[in-house]
Amino acid sequence: MRTFKFVLLAVLLAFVTAIASVSWFTARHLPMRSDPTQFSIPSGASLRMAAQVIESAGIDLPAWQLVMLGRAMGRSAKIKAGSYEVEGGITALELLDKLTRGDVTQGELVLVEGKNFRQLRALLNAHPDLAHDTQHLTDARILTLLGAKEAHPEGLFFPDTYLFNKGSSDIDVLRRAYRAMQPKLAAAWERRETTLPVKTPYELLIMASIVEKETGLPADRPQVAAVFVNRLRRQMPLQTDPTVIYGLGERFDGNLRKVDLLTDTPWNTYTRVGLPPTPIAMPGLASLQAAANPPPSDMLYFVARGDGSSQFSATLDEHNSAVARYQKR
Repeated sequence: MRTFKFVLLAVLLAFVTAIASVSWFTARHLPMRSDPTQFSIPSGASLRMAAQVIESAGIDLPAWQLVMLGRAMGRSAKIKAGSYEVEGGITALELLDKLTRGDVTQGELVLVEGKNFRQLRALLNAHPDLAHDTQHLTDARILTLLGAKEAHPEGLFFPDTYLFNKGSSDIDVLRRAYRAMQPKLAAAWERRETTLPVKTPYELLIMASIVEKETGLPADRPQVAAVFVNRLRRQMPLQTDPTVIYGLGERFDGNLRKVDLLTDTPWNTYTRVGLPPTPIAMPGLASLQAAANPPPSDMLYFVARGDGSSQFSATLDEHNSAVARYQKR
């Protein structure tokens, strides 16, 4: 009997000790090398791999202990990939909760309407939360990786705010922006005014990019589109400065000179009739819609008033008067 009681007491003591050890293990604040500590769990990683990443990041939690906890809680197959940030005072149980919730840290990239692809690449290369996998690639190679059929990258990316896991590849963000533009352009093309002097969705994208660059005031966007459509219908040169500037590329120093307007390039709409060969910037949704459905108008000219808005004219005499009033005063 005494032996039985002794064994029972020993078992109870071992049980209590185990409970206390587990409680201490799951509730203790985990020491860490830096506060906060950041780490990334790769896609497809097992709990064991994740635990090794966490231990290597400087969090004082032996990998086997996190694996044991995850299995005991039935969460060993529920770890989510992504970038994480852990602050001091976190416990092993809280860390496991964070991993299974997918409570990842996110970076943000804002693509602004009217920016060109060269500016977009510079933005990607300077972003601290992205892996710069495209930094030394050619534009053509980037298009291949995106699966794009177009030969030129300009205008193919939809301007928007993109959230991503920190440490994501910049090509993944570009792919999302490329795929976001496709349905927007397709919808604008499907709903276009049927007599537009553009033959393909890509030509509509080119037109929208010019509208984007020439619009100072959002309310003027439809009329700007109408002017360019009217000029195309009459086989008049578009004579739009942003296309000339785009053709100059990095040679443009901020001042557009008369010699620039007279120097022929594929994007010089003073020396060439019709649309340039590619878009010149990223158009937003409003510019796509304006280019696809410009209002009825007889306007052929416009000039900036100096306050962001434009003065529209139907004849050259009216336009010259507007130029004298707003530009030469």
